[in-house]
Order: sequence, then structure tokens, then C-alpha cells
Amino acid sequence: MEEKPASNSILTPIWNFFASVKLSVITLLLLAITSIIGTILPQNESPEAYYHSLGETLFNVFSTLDLFDMYHSRWYQFLLLLLCANLVICSLNRLSSTYKIVFIKKPVFNLAQFRKAGNRQDFTSTLPIESLVEKFLQIIESKFAKCIVEKNETGYAIFSEKGRWTRLGVYGVHLSIILMIAGGLAGSMYGFEGYMTIPEKSSEHVIHKRKSNETIALDFVIRCDKFDVSFYDTGAPKEYRSSLTILENGKEELKQDIIVNKPLRYQGINIFQSSYGTTAPETVSLTFTSRETGMEFTKSVSIGEEVDIPGGLGKFTLQQFAPSFRFRGHNIGETFIGELTSDGSDPKQIVIPVQFAKFDKMRGGDVIISAGNFEKRYYTGLQVTKDPGVYIVYTGFILIILGCFITFFMSHQKLCVEIQKEKDNCQVMIAGTANKNKMGIKFIVDRITEKLSKISR
Repeated sequence: MEEKPASNSILTPIWNFFASVKLSVITLLLLAITSIIGTILPQNESPEAYYHSLGETLFNVFSTLDLFDMYHSRWYQFLLLLLCANLVICSLNRLSSTYKIVFIKKPVFNLAQFRKAGNRQDFTSTLPIESLVEKFLQIIESKFAKCIVEKNETGYAIFSEKGRWTRLGVYGVHLSIILMIAGGLAGSMYGFEGYMTIPEKSSEHVIHKRKSNETIALDFVIRCDKFDVSFYDTGAPKEYRSSLTILENGKEELKQDIIVNKPLRYQGINIFQSSYGTTAPETVSLTFTSRETGMEFTKSVSIGEEVDIPGGLGKFTLQQFAPSFRFRGHNIGETFIGELTSDGSDPKQIVIPVQFAKFDKMRGGDVIISAGNFEKRYYTGLQVTKDPGVYIVYTGFILIILGCFITFFMSHQKLCVEIQKEKDNCQVMIAGTANKNKMGIKFIVDRITEKLSKISR
């Protein structure tokens, strides 16, 4: 058990500083102010966005103070650690007196204190005093702990108590706050949040941190075996599902389908279904039509492949696929883009929208190119997070509920029953005290008085 340092110790000023209530108030006030700043000022945006919105002077000041990623800053973590130290020292500073109350083997009761108690009831009985003591012990021990009976010159005093351990409730609250802060710090220092996109039948092991250019390499590989999406009649997505496989050293360790709100968890890392989109298909059927003769030539082409167009109409290279493409301010949807090279002329960029078969005819060249059938290929967008402190925070959250319930709704209660012999009668006094919830101890005294008076008739 820790005790407060002696008054002549060199550590006393330091101890008193960390045990100060003023330190608690100041630290909590600073944390509140910084939380307000963190709410008003967007966190983890790009430097260019901050520079554009704040200007050079404020950008330099806020960047120096690390306000753009405040919750991961050293000074914010220092404030949390300072609060933890304050809670620990405050708890230890009061632990000695609490320990003597909670863990004492032979509790001491002050009869005079009970005689002056506000929660007191009296009645008279004609039964012998020894009979009353025996009957009272049975009732009191059924409601409280084992009783202590003291004999004096005028009769007997019966003492009992319960709930000594409830005085530890405040320490449970302190510990829960420390656990939640520790869990938050663990997540802040060792956790991450990022995203990755994986095309169907492809693998990836590098994630990009959100709102940052940093990347993190995972210790395993994620492969997207299949992606399925279903739609409502309105065209809005109804459900999208990714069939994922986790591989380590080329060996399949886990297979699982994930949907929104049903993540995959592996080695403390959470993988959520976040988004999806279309990516470049493996092949597309392109049709080349001679404007002069009307002759058509169709060929299945993959991205990056070069095609010799019959009739000396040149060479065409398919360069990329865009799920959506804006042309002169209009979105023309899924579009293939390539480059056409003819003899004696510079290369020309060719835009081939899927839903407009005659679009390239407007270009006016010798050959008209259109896109035909292709199998849509999706990519899955995954949110990848790691928070090693989440279970510590959960433990602290449960503990703070229990600690608050014990602290505010339970109490250390003491009961005293004094029986004094007066001529042919016995005078009985029942009194109770509690460290809190005075109304509760009054109700208990009234109820026990009613029972004792019944068996005393």
C-alpha cells in the first residue's frame, strides 16, 4: 500500500502538486478547450487545403503548434498522461484512510455517536433482556453482517454494518478513466486508419492512410476473389459483397465474404466494406469502320495493346478505361481512351464512350472506332483500421458504469441496537448511519424497528 510521503521529504512538493485538485481542474479545462479547437478546426486535411483557407501566417503558427493533427500530438498526449498521474496520486493520497475503513479486521463502534444520530427510533419491551438480544441478533444478521455484542452496566449494545467495500467505488471510477485514456493513447500511437482498392482477382498488401500521403505495408496480403453488387429498381446499389482471402507467405489463412457493417477481422486489424467501382476490363471488343468503304474490322483488345487497322488506316493503341468521363463539360459515362497513329500525321487521342456507338464519327477521320461488348470488372474499396486500445477502452467503459453505480447508489451503512434495563421493562434504541444516501439508511432503520418491535411484544 502506498502512503503520502513524509512532510520533510524532498518529494513532498512534487507529490502535493500532482495530488492537487487545482491540477485536475486546469488539466480538464485545457483538454476541453483543445477538444473544442479540434472540433472547429478540421483535422488531417492536406497542407494545401490549410494553406489556402488560413493563409501563410496562421498556417505556420498552427503547424508549429501541431493543431492539424492535434489528437496525435505530443502535447495532447502529455495532457492525458498528466491527468492520469493526477488521478493516480489523488487516489493514493486518500488510500491510507480508506484502507483502514474497508480492510479493518475488528471495526470500532462509537455508541455515543449512534445515540446522537438523526436516524433513530425507540420503543419499550416487557420481554427479558437476554431474550431480546437473542431475537434481535437473528433479525439483524439476516440483513447485515455478523454482529458485535457489547455488554455494559445498563444492558447490551448490538453493532453491525455492511457495504464497507462500496467506499472503493470512487477508485473504480478513477481506474476506468485511466483505462480509457490508456486505450485512447494506445490507439493513437500504435493504431491506424486507411483504405485500399483491390480489383477482382487481384491482391494488395499496402494501405493508404486517410487524408495523408503515408502508406502502411500489412504483414499479410488481401486478395479479392470476387465482387458482387445488386441494385434496386431505381438503380441505387442494394448490397455489395466482397469475397476476400487472407494470404501469409503465399498460404491461404482465411476466406470470408464481407458486406457493409460485417467486417473481416484478422490479427487485430479490421477490414470493412467501404465502396466499390468499375475498373478496366481485361478485354473489350472494338470495331474499326472505314469511312470510305464502310468495311468493318472487329477485334478483342486489352489495355496497352496495339492494333494494326486493315486497309492502311493506321495503328490504334488502347490506353485506359474511365468509369466516367467528362467531354466538353458533359459526363459521357464509361469510356475507353486510346491513341490513333496514321502515316504522316501526329498521334490523336480517341475518346470512345460505350453508350454512344457513333460518337467517334463526329471526329471526321478515315476510321470510326466504337466499343462493343466487354465484361464489367469491379474493384472493392476497403477501409482498414487497427486500434489496439479498443478493448482497454471497453473495459474502462464497463468499469466506469459499475464504479458510478457503486459510488452514487450504494453506501457504507452502520446499525446499532441498544437495549437498556429499566425496572420491569427494556428500553430499545435503533440508530443507523451511512456515508451517503441518508434517506436510504432512514428507511432501513424504520423497517428494522418495525420488525424488532413486533417480536418484542
